[in-house]
Amino acid sequence: MSVMSGRVAVLIAGPTASGKSALALGMAAERGAVIVNADAMQVYDTLAVVTARPGAADLARAEHRLYGFVPAAVRFSTGRWLDAVAEAIAETEGRPLIFVGGTGLYFDALLNGFAEIPQVPEAVALEVQQEIQALDAGERLALLQREDPETAARLKVADPQRVIRALAVKRATGQTISSFQDAPRASMLESWKIERLVLDPDRDVLRARIARRFEAMFESGAVEEVEAILAQHIDPSLPAMKAIGVPEITDWLAGRLSREEALRLAITATHQYAKRQRTWFRNRMGDWPRQ
Repeated sequence: MSVMSGRVAVLIAGPTASGKSALALGMAAERGAVIVNADAMQVYDTLAVVTARPGAADLARAEHRLYGFVPAAVRFSTGRWLDAVAEAIAETEGRPLIFVGGTGLYFDALLNGFAEIPQVPEAVALEVQQEIQALDAGERLALLQREDPETAARLKVADPQRVIRALAVKRATGQTISSFQDAPRASMLESWKIERLVLDPDRDVLRARIARRFEAMFESGAVEEVEAILAQHIDPSLPAMKAIGVPEITDWLAGRLSREEALRLAITATHQYAKRQRTWFRNRMGDWPRQ
């Protein structure tokens, strides 16, 4: 998938609460640019506060694309995000684009192309999920080795989501996921002028920001959003149901946690997520300028 243009794209990556949105807003105002979401959780509707989507004041300052446009009941993918990016590129007619977010895979796919893996029927994925839910890591890997030894050999850890994805693709298409991943790929931004930046604030500063932000979320609509998404009775395995804050607030609402425990666990989960993001950016974006 390639969109030729010669346009300018600014890519701002960074861990959660690192100040990416504020920086993007300032740049957009200076350049007349459009801000494009590159965060896998901020694509979902219902969870504006929980996922820290731009608020009304931010939306009024600059045009934003790909925020809150996917129903929470949908299992959205990187490939579908790229399709949406292609539409945004076509509709913004030559204006600079600022991609901002914390999902490293989105940036990797944008710059290096992405394997065009066929959409797997939800029923197949659910069947595989039910089949492996009682298996430990060794048993999951053994199952994958029997059906797709090539992909099994590539996995460092047989985490459930990767195993489900690989088995579902194999059963739905008859081909291994590796065969799709190894197909030639092209960057969507092949002819663009690209500026890259990773925000990398001090760890203690980031921890303090995360704590303040989650405390504010609990007071400004996060609880109501979780009540709204629970009212939809959607599959708890869907990505939107696993957004940090949703499981913790769900347990508080059900009486399994106190408010203080839910807040503490959500903050801890966010710290752990930020650490994983930093590791990705360090390993995969080591040559990007830091700020």
